[in-house]
Amino acid sequence: MRLGDLLSKAPAREEAQVEGFLNGRGLSWGQHKTIDAGQVFLTFLCKTCGVVRTFASGKKLSCLGVGDRVVSIDACLKCAACGAIVEAWFLVVSRDELHGQAPIVRLERYVDNRRDRASRIGVGAGGFDDLLERAQLAYEENLGAGAMVYLRKIFEAITKQVADIAGIPTTGNNGGRKPFRNLLQEVDEQHHIIPTAFSSDGYKLFSELSEIVHGDSTEEMALQKYRPCRSLVIGIIRNVASDQEMKRAIKDLGWNVTGLNMPISGEAAS
Repeated sequence: MRLGDLLSKAPAREEAQVEGFLNGRGLSWGQHKTIDAGQVFLTFLCKTCGVVRTFASGKKLSCLGVGDRVVSIDACLKCAACGAIVEAWFLVVSRDELHGQAPIVRLERYVDNRRDRASRIGVGAGGFDDLLERAQLAYEENLGAGAMVYLRKIFEAITKQVADIAGIPTTGNNGGRKPFRNLLQEVDEQHHIIPTAFSSDGYKLFSELSEIVHGDSTEEMALQKYRPCRSLVIGIIRNVASDQEMKRAIKDLGWNVTGLNMPISGEAAS
């Protein structure tokens, strides 16, 4: 594997053994070098083309020494069809010497500047995709609590929207807002929106989201719980989108699954 192949898996923070890319010479702090480490290929939704496209870097990458085992890689990627440009930056860390013949390296951090010309590929859920991207970007910036806020908003909103479509009351006997635990249970009993893998932990994970949002957890813990919570939320979106009764109801109401209403601000349920 070449370094470019590893970087093409971004934002996944993977580790792998790659071909040497520094020609046996270390790179001092602040020292710059153009390296031949393979092209980087990342997939985005190109806003000019209106479809998913592969964006490719040039054959050479820009490498900057940051530490004994750390380098910064800059790449400029172009849409294969229209030439729209996306800038990408990678922080790469090595287990041992970076200038070895086959160093074991990992992608420590990835940032892209899409200049509003491209967007990350979502799950085909309209406004939910936007919030999922915001959650992911917050996570990549190590803002665990911020990432969880977006996931919690999606969880709440899609549960309430399914309840509205299914005719399940969202208010309690006294006219106030129904506790989310009760609403989620009723919705899941009728439409099984919680993925099978989380069937016994749906509300538990929501509780963990809430604890983090309300400041009852550390950033480190929020970052650790982000991936399973994101998987749960994406699973719910996909379950709702594939539910035949939901599809019929959404069609009858004149809605579009890819355009479900998703408020970006507003008070979250307790």
